[in-house]
Amino acid sequence: MSGILDSVNLRTQLVGQNRLELLLFNLETAQQYGINVFKVREVLQCPKLTEIPRQTSAIKGMAHIRGETIPVLDLAEAIGRPPLDRNGEDSFLIVAEYNKRTLAFLVRKVDRIINTNWDQINAPPAEIGVENYLTAIFEYEGALIEILDVEQILADLYPQSTEVSAEIATDAIRAKAKKHNVLIVDDSSVARNQMQRSLENLGVTVTQCNNGMEAWQLLDGLAGSGVEITDHFLMMISDIEMPEVDGYTLTAMVREDERMDKMHIVLHTSLSGGFNVSMVKKVGANGFLAKFNPNDLASAVVERINAVEGV
Repeated sequence: MSGILDSVNLRTQLVGQNRLELLLFNLETAQQYGINVFKVREVLQCPKLTEIPRQTSAIKGMAHIRGETIPVLDLAEAIGRPPLDRNGEDSFLIVAEYNKRTLAFLVRKVDRIINTNWDQINAPPAEIGVENYLTAIFEYEGALIEILDVEQILADLYPQSTEVSAEIATDAIRAKAKKHNVLIVDDSSVARNQMQRSLENLGVTVTQCNNGMEAWQLLDGLAGSGVEITDHFLMMISDIEMPEVDGYTLTAMVREDERMDKMHIVLHTSLSGGFNVSMVKKVGANGFLAKFNPNDLASAVVERINAVEGV
């Protein structure tokens, strides 16, 4: 396992080309799951964990890794499956960063890293409903790889407020915000709903799209019917990791189309790492926000409102 992520710094070349690499792993069955390599800090065999008194969630304890104490989440138990034996020889930790939080995911087996395109990643069938932890599926070597909605799992474990502070959502800002529409794009339903609640608290109208392809089809259709995109939408706030078309590629597509190339775009992601800042500039986005802080999100919208209205 020590070498599985050794070349992670070389993988930044995939970003912006609608490509990604997935680390495949198993929980308690032969079903394989995938996690974006850019979310992963390291993979290691599960050490002895420090127990947490009165622990009642899927957090199984704490691991001391390279001088840092990191909570360990049993992914199997978190999604409603039987918990894993954390002392088994085949148990591993995937240390990852989500939403400014470092966690170690307890898994049964870590397999390999595969390289693919975002357009090969599909949203789950609508027929399975919304009450699940799937955010995407991917067919690989005749089997379906499932990509878990870790943001939904973490939101259930650590509920977050979506309220915007009164210092930001002032009466004056609310009055201005009512005439503006913000397009939000994210494949995670929990992320979309968090953003919508926060921005509606600010007073703006919110339009949702489930992924980059859906957003592009909306923008292309509006522009094709003669709508001035920059008049219709105050700005677009887009996730980076999405099926079919990722946020970097969506931004590049908008910038290459003269009907909408002046659109204000902010990329909003749980991905950690300094490469995000350089990629924002490379694809032509106007800014970058780490998920999820309602005041940071609202402040970005207020800044744009003030810029448009000449404040």
